Order: sequence, then C-alpha cells, then structure tokens
Amino acid sequence: MLAPDSRSASADLTLIAEAAREAALISLRYWRQDPQVWDKGDQGPVSEADLAVNAMLNATLRAARPDYGWLSEESPDNTARLSAQRVFIIDPIDGTRAFIAGEDNFAVSIAVAEQGTVVAGAVILPAKNRLYTAELGGPALCDGRSIRASDRSDLTGAEILATKSNMTADHWPGGVPDLRRSFRTSLAYRLCLVAEGRFDGMLTFRDAWEWDIAAGSLICECAGAMVTDRRSAALRFNAQHPQTAGVIATAPALHSAIMARL
Repeated sequence: MLAPDSRSASADLTLIAEAAREAALISLRYWRQDPQVWDKGDQGPVSEADLAVNAMLNATLRAARPDYGWLSEESPDNTARLSAQRVFIIDPIDGTRAFIAGEDNFAVSIAVAEQGTVVAGAVILPAKNRLYTAELGGPALCDGRSIRASDRSDLTGAEILATKSNMTADHWPGGVPDLRRSFRTSLAYRLCLVAEGRFDGMLTFRDAWEWDIAAGSLICECAGAMVTDRRSAALRFNAQHPQTAGVIATAPALHSAIMARL
C-alpha cells in the first residue's frame, strides 16, 4: 500500500476548499427561495440545490483530477472508483431537510481519500460563511485559524451531539451516561463542532454514509479528537458499500468511557 502523499494532499485541499466556496454560493441562490424538492424514499429528500451543487463539483473537480474516482450522494455510483488510487467523496448538501426548512446549519462536505484514508477535507457552512479544512498530518482549521477538540475527561455532564434515539437504554447495557445532549442536522457539521471544541463529542449508532462523514472525520482527527465507528474500529473509506458502522467522535479521554458503556 502506498503511503498518502502529503504534497499532493495540500494541492487537493486547495482545490476542494475553492470548490467548497463556489458550492456555498450556488446553494445560497436556492436557500429560502422555495427550491424544487423530490423524495428519494428511504434516503430522504433532494432539492434542486443539491443537484446544482453536485453538477458544479462534478465538472470542476473531475476536470482538475480526471484520474480520481467519484463518490457522491447525488451521483449514480460507479464501481470504477474502487480501483482508483484517490477518490472524491462528496455530499453536495448535508442536512437537506434543514436547508429546505430555511435553517442555517446545512453543510457542503468534500473529501479526498487515498486507499481508504481521507487525506484532505473541507466542510463549509454556506449560511454561516464558515469553512473548516484539514489535510492529513496537518492542523484542523476554521476560516484559517487553528482549532482543537475538547480535552474533557469526565463523562458525566459532557456535552454530546446525538439524536434522542441514540440515548435509549437498549444502546447502553453499561448504563445510559448522564450527558448533556444537543443536536444538529448535518453530520459533517456535528463533527466540525467537536473539532472546534464547542462540544465534547458526537455519536450516531446508525450506519453512516461515507459522504456525510469523510471530510468531517479528518477535520476532527486533525483537531485531536478520537474518531471511530460504534465498535471502536478506525474508519475506512471508499468501500464497495459506502457506509460505516456508525461514528463516535469525542475528546480522547471520553472515548474509552463511552465504549465501556456500550
């Protein structure tokens, strides 16, 4: 297996950060403008903004890196990505329901993965004008300033981003911890809030689509958080079935305490 190339990761980060800014501008043209919406069944709604952002990213990124694979929530999957050394992993709008409702906590998530490892990630909050970025081995940044995850060690009272369904007793045979729970629609944004230290962790026990978490997981790790699936295994990307077994991202000292309860 080839080691990730940090020099080209830097170039990729520059590319995807610029693409993220353009994607943000496109999304805002539709935000709070009653965009057309379709129902994808089990995968939820999709708006014309999702499709417009996806089309721009597809054209821009694939023209710049024609040898890279492509995995996007809004594109038909192509197994050619499985043999590509690097692959773009894209969610044109993460938090589409929030976007449609006119809320401001939706995100655009763009990652580059090399042989299972994310090497560059960008998450932008268009309505908040906030950009999170990281490359493998480098710092996590928010609008160019360094960010760090929480160093909390006490599980009791820790501030965690999770849905109510993740806090039911059937998930916690060791006892439901006494946490302060909050929620944001976008998984990518939840990961970035943990990276920024504004929350002590986030968790979801449901299988997570790679495009929701690829960029955010790298940003979180580069900020010093510990990020695994619900079984405490490291996350791997560009799988044939592109889902992970949930996500747990926390201050390092909290991770083992959470796993002990599961």
